[in-house]
Amino acid sequence: MKTNIQFDPEAALRQGIDTIRQEGEALLRLSACLDQTFTKCIETLLSIKGRVGVTGMGKSGHIARKVAATMASTGTPAYFIHPAEASHGDLGMMAPRDALVAISHSGNTVELSDILFYAQAHALPVIAITSNPLSPLGRHANYCLALPKIHEACPLDCAPTTSTTMSLALGDALAMALMQARGFTPDDFKSFHPGGSLGQKLLRVGDIMHTGNNVPLCDINDPMTTVIVEMSKKMLGCVGVTEEQNLVGIITDGDLRRSMCPDLLSKKAGDIMTVSPQTISKTASLDEAHRLMKTKKVTSLFILISERQYGIVHIHDLT
Repeated sequence: MKTNIQFDPEAALRQGIDTIRQEGEALLRLSACLDQTFTKCIETLLSIKGRVGVTGMGKSGHIARKVAATMASTGTPAYFIHPAEASHGDLGMMAPRDALVAISHSGNTVELSDILFYAQAHALPVIAITSNPLSPLGRHANYCLALPKIHEACPLDCAPTTSTTMSLALGDALAMALMQARGFTPDDFKSFHPGGSLGQKLLRVGDIMHTGNNVPLCDINDPMTTVIVEMSKKMLGCVGVTEEQNLVGIITDGDLRRSMCPDLLSKKAGDIMTVSPQTISKTASLDEAHRLMKTKKVTSLFILISERQYGIVHIHDLT
């Protein structure tokens, strides 16, 4: 490794901009190349009863891993199979009902030969992503998604850059078209992503709301002593007020402070409640609930679960 490095900030910036520009132009060229072959690939992958194996060697292997992961998380069962390891037993991962997506810029990757012969011998559909349709990979595939022949963004035209970007985008295009065709929903996505910030973002109000005896409620004719006890016991800073079991109002900590007077305890819930409390659907996202609370300047939202059955969500539940 060279140690006499002379850093030129302007040259580095120009190279960064030029790399992104070249790869962006390559993606535009690629999008213009998609035709009915892409549609046939989607039809083929939708028709299989098994999973989609995605393979590639070197940099293409890294792309293949990502494509397999994207497919698996968006409703298309998929897995990555390393072509070299496949020759040493991992071919057993592939089942007769599977399909294979193979990625190789040149299409001449020697390590792919065994996995291609295996797929052909077991009548597995093969989809190739390569810039050379006449290569061994292109010729052995049932369908070939050809990448436009464009120079790499690497100044030496050696390091896989533009080609891997196009391969990744084409793999994403396959995954998204399959996702759309399967009618994959946000709820499906949530079930595959229960952890992390993404899982939290996809949660619904109904997933975290307080229900049953944990919901602070009182009748419109209840004395304020009962209201205060209920508010203190449930510790959500409010009480929903019902009339004939229908939610008609809310009493908050703020309402209590504003109504503080010598005869407060002699009043009834209906005397100090705020009518028509803010509510939200149990299918609303946590983001929607948070935005509504900020807009309306409230800290709690009631939810109608079913007729005369309520839930509640507090700002602390969201944060």
